[in-house]
Amino acid sequence: MLFAPCCGSCGEFIIGRVIKAMNSNWHPGCFRCELCDVELADLGFVKNAGRHLCRPCHNREKAKGLGRYVCQRCHLVIDEQPLMFKNDAYHPDHFSCTHCGKELTAEARELKGELYCLPCHDKMGVPICGACRRPIEGRVVNALGKQWHVEHFVCAKCEKPFLGHRHYEKKGLAYCETHYNQLFGDVCYNCSHVIEGDVVSALNKAWCVHCFSCSTCNSKLTLKNKFVEFDMKPVCKRCYEKFPLELKKRLKKLSELAARKAQPKSVGLNSA
Repeated sequence: MLFAPCCGSCGEFIIGRVIKAMNSNWHPGCFRCELCDVELADLGFVKNAGRHLCRPCHNREKAKGLGRYVCQRCHLVIDEQPLMFKNDAYHPDHFSCTHCGKELTAEARELKGELYCLPCHDKMGVPICGACRRPIEGRVVNALGKQWHVEHFVCAKCEKPFLGHRHYEKKGLAYCETHYNQLFGDVCYNCSHVIEGDVVSALNKAWCVHCFSCSTCNSKLTLKNKFVEFDMKPVCKRCYEKFPLELKKRLKKLSELAARKAQPKSVGLNSA
């Protein structure tokens, strides 16, 4: 309390290592670049317009005042015509592969702030996102025969990321369940909702598994059960047997007529 210096940033007493700079005392962790917030204790700093800046930020501020660019590799002001890559400027002789030193082209790949030629990058086995074509450094999503950043693997319709949720594929595109069903799903004849899951195809219609039942007694039916079509809906064999004899005859006649119409017509050739 009597002799310990106070930090120029947080105002707390400094116990241990003291950084003396800019006419003040600082905790090592509190003495940071005023632009990018990087710790300066072991990097050194440059005084710029009353501010303590790291050297890269100082060079950028200096270049901004001169109307020049700063090289992304060496962080120095570029006096000649810069070489631009993805909105970053480089000295022409600094636009080279970090691994082999080969001069780079527009096919250069960036990884953790460093540039690599395509062969060196491929040897590192770093996956490339199928959407943004940039390296994937964290979690990888494997789908549609490609690899993706988690946030870039999205529904083709609503563009919301799946974030681990189930997706549905159609013609090389991925869809969330809602939009897959809206675009490609079957609508149940009974409940008029998009069918999620298995589809029962019967009587030239689609049904939910739980909706496919006898229209008279509501007992559940499967395609293995015997049923009859009545009023465009299925009727189980037990309920059908209870129908009046005249109605059954009429239904049988309609069924035979429909079967005949469904048969292909034979075409006769008249000889000349």
